[in-house]
Formats: sequence, structure tokens, C-alpha cells
Amino acid sequence: MLDSDSCYQAVKAHDRRFDGRFFTGVTSTKIYCRPVCTAKIPKQANCRFYPSAAAAENAGFRPCLRCRPELAPGNATIDSSARIAQAAASLIEDGATDDAGLEQLAVRLGVTDRHLRRLFFNAFGVAPIDFAQTQRLLLAKRLLTDTQLTVIDIAFASGFRSVRRFNALFKERYRLAPSALRKSANEAKTTADEFVFELAYRPPLDWPHLLAFLGHRRIAGVETIEGQAYHRAVRIHAKDVIHRGWIGVTQHKTKSVLIVRIAASLARVLPQVIGRVKQLFDLACQPAEICATLIGLAKDHVGIRLPGAFDGFELAVRAVLGQQITVRAATTLAGRFANAFGDEISTPFGELTRTFPATEQISTLTIDDIARLGIIAARARTIITLAQQIQSATLRLDPAANVELTIAQLRAIPGIGEWTAQYIAMRGLAWPDAFPHTDYGVMKALDEQNPRKVLALAERWRPWRAYAVMHLWRSLEKQS
Repeated sequence: MLDSDSCYQAVKAHDRRFDGRFFTGVTSTKIYCRPVCTAKIPKQANCRFYPSAAAAENAGFRPCLRCRPELAPGNATIDSSARIAQAAASLIEDGATDDAGLEQLAVRLGVTDRHLRRLFFNAFGVAPIDFAQTQRLLLAKRLLTDTQLTVIDIAFASGFRSVRRFNALFKERYRLAPSALRKSANEAKTTADEFVFELAYRPPLDWPHLLAFLGHRRIAGVETIEGQAYHRAVRIHAKDVIHRGWIGVTQHKTKSVLIVRIAASLARVLPQVIGRVKQLFDLACQPAEICATLIGLAKDHVGIRLPGAFDGFELAVRAVLGQQITVRAATTLAGRFANAFGDEISTPFGELTRTFPATEQISTLTIDDIARLGIIAARARTIITLAQQIQSATLRLDPAANVELTIAQLRAIPGIGEWTAQYIAMRGLAWPDAFPHTDYGVMKALDEQNPRKVLALAERWRPWRAYAVMHLWRSLEKQS
């Protein structure tokens, strides 16, 4: 529920903790804004508050050109009903409904379409179809402002099936033609070879720690760290087409945003790429709420994030390879695996040469194909099983998956125990309450070797136990 007085106080204070958690429609201008908008603060009597941009647009408001609602950070959630709604929203943002209907989306989330509609409306104040329409328009608005793509390319990249429909809806909703918005926008930051976007987060964010965590586990050829920048090769299979390219991510020096560079070859899958970057760097995190639960554990390091995964299969392979060996040894094996089975790719970064192998490639291999890389046969068999189950859609490893069901499915795969299942849930499913209680580092940090007692100690950190793990691991880094 949105309390008018509390929301208005957040607007007056430009409170970043509420950025993306509600939007303000101003009746005198018919424009809606983020709480952090720097425009003149409207009178409270003229303000209406909405849980989503789609709800504000559905009420007849158009987006502010100054604060740009499409740049607001997302929201992490732990409640199961809200998580289903948030998962649906993420899939819609990734274009899941462009070619499939709501019924197929509901099946993918394991609920009925009627139940999904109810959960979605409770969370966002609009029906899924209205939310999808707003997301397409907001993405198009972002591409018109930040890129040099043609209007035709923008229409299709945003999920519209015809340019005529795109132009008509844009004019109807935003009261100007797409070409007019482009003329009024600042000069696009992109070049012919790449796009440049800003993705917002709620501060603080400990970028050096996040980068060090990813860098320590980077897969040779697939990922690189250069200075304070993260680069990786990208392979996305969408609508029967394979798209390859690269991304580069850095932190802005003064603003609470990440600067994301995306290869122009990924133009048709920009929503998916942006969504995966948000997941990888945990941009929906709400640091203040997490710190309040972790209390002393996070007091001096509020900005620590839960690193996600750009690709669930990649993360799962990395987890299987990391069983009972050091991080460095696991990373070496992952590099061999990528070099043997990944696709070659040309990038501006010398060490970035391959995409991580896809499930369709690995599912047809034999155990000997993988074992010859120095990977023991049991783990090779587990990796092939993972690939086959993901390829057949029996198993899904992304934040939209049903957490309890997926963990149970993982445990049922020979070679995957509790630690591996929880680690995959923690990063691949972005489950904030995952807790690998048998992890050596966790037990060492807590000075407790009994797994049951470790679980009991962690009860105080629910529902953010995965973040507690990050802080426990960090405490060991400080000791070494």
C-alpha cells in the first residue's frame, strides 16, 4: 500500500531508497516522475502515487523527460507471491510476451493465468498486458534517447511487430512522434559499433568488492577484468537466432549508475542483455533493508552485493567444477571447458575470445569428451545432465524459476549435493535466502563445524542469508 504522506516526504527528500519503488503522477502536468526527480516539487494535493510506471501510464500520465522513469532501478523481493509477480515482470521486460501469450508465461512460472493476473495486479496495479505495453514503450524511449538506431530497428528491438503500431501507440501515449523525441534528446552516446546505457542502483555499492569477487572467478576467454571494468563475451539464443557480441561494465564516478557498453551486434536482444546485466550486478538490491536485518554483520559494509549470473547454465557448470577444490582450480577447469566447446568471437578486448558453451552444444557430448580436459567423469556426467535438462526445458536456472522446485530438481541430479544446489540458488536463481551451510568458508567464519548449528546460527539473518554468506566470506578475506 502506498501511503500518500510517506511517499510525498520521500519525494521532497529525493530519497534514493524509494527510487523505482513508486512513481509520482502530477495532475497539473499529467507527467509522472521518479522520487529522485530534480524538477520543482509539486504540491501534495496534485500528486498521485503508483506502484509501477505502467500503473501511472494506465492512469493517463506520460513519463518525465528529465528523470526518465525507464532508468529507475528494479526491486528485489523475498515474498513468494511478490516474487512470482516480479519474475513475470522481469520476463515481460525481457520480451517473453512478444511472441507468446500470458497463458504460456503462467505455465512457465508454474501458476494459472488467472492467479498470475491477480498476483500481478496486486504488485504493480495493472494487468500484465498493460505492463508489457508500457515496458516496450519505455525501452523504445530509452533507445530513441540513448542510441542512433533507426526508428524501424527500435520498434522491432522493443518488441513491436509493426512500425505503424509503434508510431501510433507512441503518439497516443506520449503525445509526440518518436522522431520528435529523438530531436529533443541529447546527442546519443552510442557509436556504430556499440550502445552505451546507464543502469541505476540504490547506493551504496561496493564496486571494488563486487569486481574482485567476479574477477577471482572469471573464466579465461569468456570474462576479463581491466582496471575497474568488467568485460565478457555474450551469446544469446532468441527466436531461433543466435546473437553474439560483448559487454563492458564500469561504475560512474559521481552518479549511482553503472555504465554499460553493449556491442551493436546485440541490438535485437538488448532487453535480454540489459536484464542479465542487472541480475549479474544485483542492481535491484535494497541495501538499507538488508543491513537492518544483518545488523552488525553488514554494518561497516552496507554496499556488498550478491553477485548473480549472466547465464544460469554457466554458473551451474562453474559450481559443479568447484566441488571440493579451490576457486583457482575450478576457474582453470572452467577456462579449459570454455576453450574446448565455446564459440570463437571477435571483440575489442584481446583476452576476450570465446562465448561460454551453450546447452545445445554440451547436451550431445559424451563423458569422455569432457573428461579429457582433466574433469573427473562423475562431474562430466553431471554437467551433461544439467545441459540436457535445461535444453529440454525440464530445468530452468534463472531468477524466474520456482526456487523450491528447482532446488529439489538439482538435488535429484547425481553429483549435485546441498552445497551445489544452494550455491546455484544463491547466484543463478538470485534467491536472497539461499544458504550453503556446509560451505567451508561459512563454517570457518562462524567458527562452527556442525552444519546443523551453522543453520541455527543463520536463522537470525532470514530472509537475507545469501547476503550474510557474502559478508562471512568477506570477513575471511580481511583475516588473510
